[in-house]
Amino acid sequence: MAFHAKGEGWGKSAEKNRQEKECLVREGRAHAALVFDGSDCVGWCQFGSPEELPRIKNRRAYLSTNPSLPDWRITCFFSGKGYRGKGVTSAALAGALDQIGKLGGGRVEGYPEDTEGRRVSGSFLFNGALSTFERHGFTRSRPIGKHKWVVTRTVP
Repeated sequence: MAFHAKGEGWGKSAEKNRQEKECLVREGRAHAALVFDGSDCVGWCQFGSPEELPRIKNRRAYLSTNPSLPDWRITCFFSGKGYRGKGVTSAALAGALDQIGKLGGGRVEGYPEDTEGRRVSGSFLFNGALSTFERHGFTRSRPIGKHKWVVTRTVP
């Protein structure tokens, strides 16, 4: 297995990433909350254990704080074009938290970006906005970048 400067897995082709994701889905080892508008999937929130989702942005800063790993990570959001800014991310996060509760709950971490006081394109907020996490009961744990935070919440 090759290791790259940015960590294992970086530099893989899009096709290889799709194949690996499909394998996780088929094996029941991928988790996501999907948001629908009628029969169309318009967004989602990916979540999983640290073993399932080992790669996070700002990993070096994250690891420098010698963290105790959470039970669950929320690592990625997607809102389809035309649906950004309409509550899809919030609905997806609520769905993920509900599923985490049904899977036994535990300590959950997210890695959102603080957008307060600055303009950020929604297409770049793949880790979500800090304000969305805070509305869902997450608290700031520690910064891991200029505008990136580790946020936590315990789900019963």
